[in-house]
Amino acid sequence: MRDLVTLECTECKNRNYCTTKNKKTHPDRMEMKKYCRFCKKHTIHKETK
Repeated sequence: MRDLVTLECTECKNRNYCTTKNKKTHPDRMEMKKYCRFCKKHTIHKETK
């Protein structure tokens, strides 16, 4: 039941990470603070389609 999702940087809009999530327990969109190698700092990454 785990689905593959892509995380996108909110500042530079690059898609940096792929991860999985369980849609039954977390139906809303994910937000994580992760390192962006293009911005060279930690930024918020949001789930994209």
